Formats: sequence, structure tokens, C-alpha cells
Amino acid sequence: MLDILISLFSIVFIITIPVFLHELGHFLAAKSVGIKVEKFYVGMNLFGLGIHKKINDTEYGLGLFPIGGYVKVSGIIDESMDSDGAPDDIKDYEFRSKNTFQKLWFLSAGVIMNFILSIIIFTGLFFSQGTQELIDEPKINEVQKSIVVFDANNDTVSVVSPAYNLGLEKNSIILQINGNDINTWLDISDNITNKADSVVLVKWKNDEGKILSDNVKIEGVPTFDGTSISKKGILGISGYTIPKSLGFGESFILSVEQTIGIIKSSFYGFKGIVTGQISLQYLSGIVGIAKEAGNVAKSSGFISLLALMAFISSNLGLINILPIPGLDGGHATIAIIEGIIRREIPNKMKIGIQIVGFVLIMSLFMFTIFNDIKNIIN
Repeated sequence: MLDILISLFSIVFIITIPVFLHELGHFLAAKSVGIKVEKFYVGMNLFGLGIHKKINDTEYGLGLFPIGGYVKVSGIIDESMDSDGAPDDIKDYEFRSKNTFQKLWFLSAGVIMNFILSIIIFTGLFFSQGTQELIDEPKINEVQKSIVVFDANNDTVSVVSPAYNLGLEKNSIILQINGNDINTWLDISDNITNKADSVVLVKWKNDEGKILSDNVKIEGVPTFDGTSISKKGILGISGYTIPKSLGFGESFILSVEQTIGIIKSSFYGFKGIVTGQISLQYLSGIVGIAKEAGNVAKSSGFISLLALMAFISSNLGLINILPIPGLDGGHATIAIIEGIIRREIPNKMKIGIQIVGFVLIMSLFMFTIFNDIKNIIN
């Protein structure tokens, strides 16, 4: 029961803040260009379960279900399917009265806020925690007892690591792999990465100074290479590191690089799933995120939970900017098309697009839930 509560509170924490700032971005952008904001909600107000209060022309609310949120502005057909307003009676406070750049500013502001949140969190973490630099000497600091690999059905399973099978211990020093001298940790990687499912001869010196050697099968762990999931050979060991303090400028630069790296990796991952290069079994949703958030909260604490929030915020921004009906990117695509053809797309067509988007998003939502449950059971 305690594990469930930790997972629940953790996921509410790491998702609510990125969602709130995403919607706040839309809200502030709408105000900046004179678009009337009718509703500003954090959490889903399903079945009217939640609290709300109207201030001036805007209804502010907190939904009982703390997943998601939305900003409803005048003159846009969104997930509410509100199509009031005659095409020839456009009010100057409506979304549709604005030029293309003003529309795109409103639609992209939430995404921008998510990327900014990620950069701020990572900057704070780098500045306060610094980084860890790996010592070149191939001396083992930790041996993993188990690692996650592919099985015969291409599913992921946990197995005993090659290092544990060899009997490698803390402070052992890797000397050779297949007769090749090992001087740095990069040498280990160079001699192991492409040896998944192969047997290699490892020579090492233990903490007592005794030279040992033995053959071991290198396991292949699932690794995303930017286009597909492939096997990467590993021993299951980690080396010693030394802490390195960072100034604010260095921390900011690293945080931008980290955020861009997450966005690029997630984009290619999404592309891989769409093109079939990556199996749908790796697609995770709210249940998987909750499980991961709970694990992080229990094992690594608040700092790691913040890092997970930054990761989710970057992904939330990326997903929303994709040209998918119902999401910000879908609305932006419509705004660009209307700007090019210099007229509005008929409301019936917009409603149809929103319905398609809603069905796609809900189908994906349900699929990821079942997929997460299946993976957890496995």
C-alpha cells in the first residue's frame, strides 16, 4: 500500500508542475495578444469533479483527476468541440481574429514553457550537484548482479550479469579482453559493445593482486541508437568517478545540451515506433511513468525525481509540438494552412479533425496502460 501511495504522489508531483506551466504558457501568451481566456484548468474536470472559480471572464479550476490540463480560449475549436461563433462575426478577442504569428505564439507558448522548465531544473541540478567524471583506470567500483536483456521472443527479461558470473569484484582491474590490453574504460567499451551474445576471454587482477582469467558470454542489453533498438554488449560493471563542480554558465550550457539530447532521442524514438523500426512493447504511458516515479522516489530521492520531471517536461513539450490532431502541433498546422490559403477551414472539418485526434490519443492512452501492465507483470 505504501509503495502505491509513493508512486501516486510522485507521479502527481512530476506531472502536475510541467502541465501547470504548459497551460500557464498558453494563458500568458493569450493575454499578451488579446485573446480571451475562458477556462484555465489543471487536472481533468471529468464528471464535474473538481473545484473552480470564475474571476472576471476566466473560469479557473482544479480537476479531481490530477493528470492533464487545458486552457480554453474564445474562437478556437479544440477538444471541447465548441463551434459557436459565426464565420462572418469575428470578435477581436477571439483566437481566429489573430494573425498567423499571433496564433502560433499562443499555440507554442506551452511547449516553450516545458523546455524552459527542463533547462531550469537541469541548470539547478548541475550547479548544485556538479557532475561526475569517470577515472580512466579500468578499476571496478560496482558489479551489477543482474541486467535487463532480450529473450528469444524479443521481450526484456532480467538475467545474471556477465561480470557477476565471472566473479569480478569491487576494486578488480580489467587487464585484457580477448588478448587486447585494457588501459581505460573506453577500451572496455570498444572490446565489448559489438560482442553481444559472444564469448570473450577476460583477464583481470583482483583486490589481492592475484591475476585471473576466464571466458564469459557477453549479454546484449536493449539500447536505442537513434533509429532503432539494438543489442549492446556489456559486462555489468561501473568505474570510479570524481566529483567536478560547475559554474552557472557551464551548468546552463550543459542543461541546454541535456534538454536538446532528450528531445532528439525522444523524437527519433517516436519516429521509430511510427515507422515500425521500434516495437510497440517499448511504448510506455501513465502506469509505467508512475512505476518509474515511485522507484526513483524510493531509491534515489527528491533530486532524481526532479531530473525525471525535467525529462517528462521535455517529452511533454515535444509531444505537443508534433502535428497530431488535437495537440498544439495539430492546431498550429491548421493555423499555418489557414494563413497560407487566407481563409478559415470550415468548422465541420475542424471538428472532424478534433474527433480523429481524440480517438487517436485515447486509443494510445489505453494501449499504453495495457502495455505497461503487461510489462510490469512480465
